[in-house]
Amino acid sequence: MQKLTNLERILKTVRHEEPDVVPHFELLHHQKVRDAILPGASYEEFIEYMDIDAANVVDKTAWEYETLDAAKKIYRDQWGAIVQFTSEDLSVPREPVFKSEKDIDGYIPPDPDLPWRYERLQKLVRTFKGQRAVIAAVTDVFNIAKESLLGETEYFKSMIKKPDLVGRVNEIVANYNLGYIRNCIDVGADIIFIIGDWAITNGPMVSPEFTARFIVPYFRKMVEYVHSRGLPCFKHTDGNIWSLFDMIVEAGVDGVHPIDPNAGMEMGKAKTKYGDKVCLLGNVSCAETLSWGTEEEVRQETKEVIRKAGKGGGLICMSSNTIHSGVKPENYVTMVKAIREYGKYPLSV
Repeated sequence: MQKLTNLERILKTVRHEEPDVVPHFELLHHQKVRDAILPGASYEEFIEYMDIDAANVVDKTAWEYETLDAAKKIYRDQWGAIVQFTSEDLSVPREPVFKSEKDIDGYIPPDPDLPWRYERLQKLVRTFKGQRAVIAAVTDVFNIAKESLLGETEYFKSMIKKPDLVGRVNEIVANYNLGYIRNCIDVGADIIFIIGDWAITNGPMVSPEFTARFIVPYFRKMVEYVHSRGLPCFKHTDGNIWSLFDMIVEAGVDGVHPIDPNAGMEMGKAKTKYGDKVCLLGNVSCAETLSWGTEEEVRQETKEVIRKAGKGGGLICMSSNTIHSGVKPENYVTMVKAIREYGKYPLSV
């Protein structure tokens, strides 16, 4: 088979056609892992060196933060919430914006049209456009609304007691997200990736009924807009999503990530049930195998993912979340090499 560009490889896979080889990318490569593999390299240089099929930028890198306590890494995010950063470059919510419903009146949300927000994405477009897929990741409405604006406890209680309040808060985030997505596409993104968990290890964070009522409509609105602009749209959610999978698919999404193996999500079952409807992204365990497994265990697990889900296209082989700081650099390199070895079409695994 003729060698494809990295972008062609991913787009062909999303269309459920067999490319030349199973594609690979990650939502995040922690600086510690990157430096161990290619010391001192930029993100773009690392992508080139590893020949990864897509480059990704997450929306939170385009958020504004006000420093409250630099020593403790405590900041106020662009929505007005107080957050604390961790060693994984991810913020943990500490205090939401709204203390009462009255706080919503007159609230001024962040502006998605500020040009500086797209400088990182513009750099990826200049570097990779037409060769590798340029992906813009957007945190979904549910996660921002419950963490930054209302706080989880109040958000979940309000689903029952004050559903109109949940709707008001969701609309604030949805309007920002749609503007942000529009601008990312205008800048040159090839794929939109909607991130943010809807489930934990044992199942959904809220009932399927409430997921369908309060979460899916805003998700569907974003997916439909992305499609109206001619781009594919992926969804990330950790956890056990078996009871939510149908509604995620029915919302029209093109790919689901990461088919969490530590939450009872089995790739073969997902391929059998949904492989003709969506592209599956995942699911080599970064909680276990990539973090403390042997290189041979990484090879075998990668091979199994491809064996279970690679036939007919529709598989992007990745970690089960991100390449976080605990991933062994040599294990990540082994996974990428195994994808290129075992993922050649026609598959022989």
